[in-house]
Parts: sequence; C-alpha cells; structure tokens
Amino acid sequence: MYKPPPPSARRKNIEFEPLSTTALILEDRPANLPAKSVEEALRHRQEYDEMVAEAKKREIKEAHKRKKIMRERFKQEENIASAMVIWVNEILPNWEVRELWWQGLPPSVRGKVWSLAVGNELNITPELYEIFLSRAKERWKSFSETSSENDIEDAGASVADREASLELIKLDISRTFPSLYIFQKGGPYHDLLHSVLGAYTCYRPDVGYVQGMSFIAAVLILNLEEADAFIAFANLLNKPCQLAFFRVDHSMMLKYFAAFEVFFEENLPKLFLHFKSYSLTPDIYLIDWIFTLYSKSLPLDLACRVWDVFCRDGEEFLFRTGLGILRLYEDILLQMDFIHIAQFLTKLPEDITSEKLFSCIAAIQMQNSNKKWAQVFASLMKDNKEGDKNHSPALKS
Repeated sequence: MYKPPPPSARRKNIEFEPLSTTALILEDRPANLPAKSVEEALRHRQEYDEMVAEAKKREIKEAHKRKKIMRERFKQEENIASAMVIWVNEILPNWEVRELWWQGLPPSVRGKVWSLAVGNELNITPELYEIFLSRAKERWKSFSETSSENDIEDAGASVADREASLELIKLDISRTFPSLYIFQKGGPYHDLLHSVLGAYTCYRPDVGYVQGMSFIAAVLILNLEEADAFIAFANLLNKPCQLAFFRVDHSMMLKYFAAFEVFFEENLPKLFLHFKSYSLTPDIYLIDWIFTLYSKSLPLDLACRVWDVFCRDGEEFLFRTGLGILRLYEDILLQMDFIHIAQFLTKLPEDITSEKLFSCIAAIQMQNSNKKWAQVFASLMKDNKEGDKNHSPALKS
C-alpha cells in the first residue's frame, strides 16, 4: 500500500506556499478515509501548480500596476518640480510672462504669484495690518465685557452693526471648508482667519464683513503668510467687481449680470433660451460664485486653478468660468426645470475635474460683435437705463 511521506517532508518540496488554504489540496486524506491514488495525487499536484501560477501572475500584474502608479506619481512630482524651477528662476523675476498660468501654478509659488498679480495699490504694510488687528482685538474685548444690552443701545446703531458683523464672522468661520477641519474652533487656522477678517472690518468699516469673505480669506491664508494674506485680501476686495458685490451695489451688479448674459446668449444660445423660458436670472447662481470666487462651489484644488487665471485675466475670467460650468453641464440643465436648475447650480457635482472644466472654459469665446468683455461692460455702463430693463427679481427683495 502507498505510504505518504510525513507532512514536514512534503512541505519542504513546495517552492511557493501561498498564505491561504490553496496548499491543502496536497494534503492526504484523514486516516479514516480512503487514501488518494497516485493519479489523483498527481492531478492535485497539477491543479496546485496551476493555482500557484495564477497567484504568481496576479501578484506580478499587481506589482506592475503599483509600479505604473508610482511612475505616474513621480512624473507628476517631477513636472511640478520642473515647473517650480521655471517659475522661480525665469517667471517670478519677470512674472508678466503668462503662458504657463493656464496649466495651473505650482503650489509652492502660487501665493507669491497671486500677491504679485493682485498688487498692493492700497500700499498696506505688515505694520498697518498689526494696527488694525490690535483695534479688532480691542473691539472683541470690549464686546465680551459689555454687561448689559442698554450699553450697546446707548452706543448707537453703528456699534450694533459692528457687533453683528463680528458675530457673523464667528458663524461664517465655522462653515468655511468644514471638511478640512482646520478653520473651525480649535483648528490650526481658526484664530488666523478670525484675525484677518476682524482686521479687515476695522480697515474697511464702510464694507464691513459680508458672508462669503471667509472663503476668500481662507484660500489666501492657505497660500500666504498672515500679513501677506491680509494685504492680498484687502487689495483683492478693492477690485471693481468685488467691491460692487460686497457693497451690494445693485446698479453695478445688474450691469455685470447684463454683460454676462450677452456672452451667455452668444456662446450657449439653446441653454440661454431655456433659462429665459423659466425667467431664471444670473443672480440666482452667479452671486454665490462671485462672492466666494468659486472657492465654495468647486473643489479647492480646482478653485485654486480658477484663481490662477483670474489673477492673470481679471474679472472677465470669473464670468468666463461661470459660462464654462454652464457649458459643461448644458445637456443636464436642458432637461431640468427652474427649481432643479437652481438646486443643481447651487451645489455642483463633487466629481467635477479640472480637465473637463478648463476644456469647456477654453471653448467659451469672450467676444460679441467684435467687442470684448471690457468693451461690452463699458457700453452697459454708459446706458443708465439698462439696469432697469434687466432688473433681477432676486435683487428686489
């Protein structure tokens, strides 16, 4: 009768032993069962060898896949490193060279480039920031020490407005990039964001704090040092478009919406008529996009790429980006009614990619009857009646 070798001897002959039950097929049956025949033992050995070969193939395939991913990652990192060298050595010293902006700025130089592009027409210094930050801290302290409502009432409506502004800052910070958990109370950037916004309300009491500012300040804080972030923030909000929106200048806002619709009709006539059929005006979706410079509506990395080109091209690119979004989702939007369009554009899909969006933005032509954005907007500025004709319902309330 065939006498099988002891288990230790059999195991020594196995060159590849997977960490699973695969090798059990080579084991002999228990003593109370009929022993394997030579043919069955050979067949099992063959089956085992085939399973081992398949396992090796899968392992090799997975290894190749991992290597490919690593190669692509290294290539991406090399591209970023190469781009950084070009930006640092060639572009930043002569930063007006702008051809590479469209592809996105390397994160390591993004803040510096933004600062140069935004400029500092207000001539704000780090020392000036410290002065207004001190005033903000004094104000916070005085409000926290206020013991009765009568004290606030006696101080007048302006104090009440400032207190409301400070409370709004506190509330808005908690809702700024909540998924990152860095701006909320206890997070590493909470106090920093609070300081920049508080200092701004003291620097520009005529503007104060407006909901949405926290997102702009947060993006700048992620890319710049504290004082530099404040300087860029104050100068950015001093641009005509941002000033019009944050001051809620209805007349100016309506002109921006009217200019947007000129290029909307030019580039996406079918969707334009669809929106018109539902009396869906630009303010319904554009206000939130412009107030936060898309940092709330788009994934953060994609929003930063929009900022890159916005810093290069100015306000025109904000509206071109809006048209790019509408073009990207045109087929979907054409199937929707008023409520669903408004809901969709208020909360865009999270899987939106930079490649698809920038491809759609590139397809948008910012020219109407040989007039560019600035010329169209200038002509609307001359027409004092244009605002009344295109008054958006949402702005009447």
